[in-house]
Amino acid sequence: MKSVAIKGVKEFEVIETSEPKKEEGKVLIDVVKTGICGSDIHYWDLGMPQGLVMGHEYAGTVVDNGGREDLKVGDRVTALPLSPCGHCEACQKGNIHYCTETWSHASGLSLDNPGGLESKLKVRSDMVFKLPDGMSFECGALVEPTAVGYHAINLANINVGEDVLVVGGGIIGLVSAMFAKKSGASKVIVSETNEERGKKAVELGVADSWILATDEKVMAEYTNHFDKVIECCGNTPAVNSALKLVKPGGTVILVGVSMVPINFASIDAVMKELTIIGAIAYTKEEFGKCIDMIANKEIDVLKFVSKTVSLEEVQSAYEELTSGKSDAIKILVDPNR
Repeated sequence: MKSVAIKGVKEFEVIETSEPKKEEGKVLIDVVKTGICGSDIHYWDLGMPQGLVMGHEYAGTVVDNGGREDLKVGDRVTALPLSPCGHCEACQKGNIHYCTETWSHASGLSLDNPGGLESKLKVRSDMVFKLPDGMSFECGALVEPTAVGYHAINLANINVGEDVLVVGGGIIGLVSAMFAKKSGASKVIVSETNEERGKKAVELGVADSWILATDEKVMAEYTNHFDKVIECCGNTPAVNSALKLVKPGGTVILVGVSMVPINFASIDAVMKELTIIGAIAYTKEEFGKCIDMIANKEIDVLKFVSKTVSLEEVQSAYEELTSGKSDAIKILVDPNR
């Protein structure tokens, strides 16, 4: 079967790989849709690890249930890509996203566990969720990023009437903005360096307005303005803008991931006595809750999908998402196209 693997810095290659075999404790899935994630872009930027087949946001149908009796062939499913140990303190408390081993063999994030940029994959049976009747594969592939934003907003503990800034207008940023409004925020603003994405955030109805992150005058006007800031970029300028724009005594949620060290003005955090919280992934309960919200149409995530591409078009899709000029938010991949 065909797979897309990292070849080098900002370079993919389409390769031939063997289809995964049935295995007890692993559900074999025929992948129908896979999402391109911002963290995937970081790996692509670095060009490593070479040979990695990414794609940790996916939905498909069961080919083999791996011994899980409540699943049958043809069931429509999605899954957490996590691989927790199950016996550490974090796992015992239900915080599998804290487990030190949870990313070691994560689906689409580790060399020994390929992700959804191929037509079939295996995933731990205890991480698999059925999709409700009527829920599309596109929605199924969007559960994972939706859960990331949901977790971030839960950590932010937004109160009715608060002003919220979301730094970054990618999928995680816009999902976070959507949940911030749903939580009762008085005003939600998105900051972006890409004007097209900034405008898109407002057009999609998840932000009341947007500001250009490179406009120093505008950014100065919003210094010490926001009660809560959700940072979804994971780079030095983004983190520093979050610390500048949040009110004294406010809260900053760091959702963006950086593969390299970043520098930030700790004096802002100290002088304003800020609460800074890191946010990683989600709980299993939050993942399931997002499935329910999407299925019950409490939230609309399909509006974030810009287009669907084939495996051969993955390279150009990544180039578009990092161009700084496109308004694309979420690009899905159909590995069977």
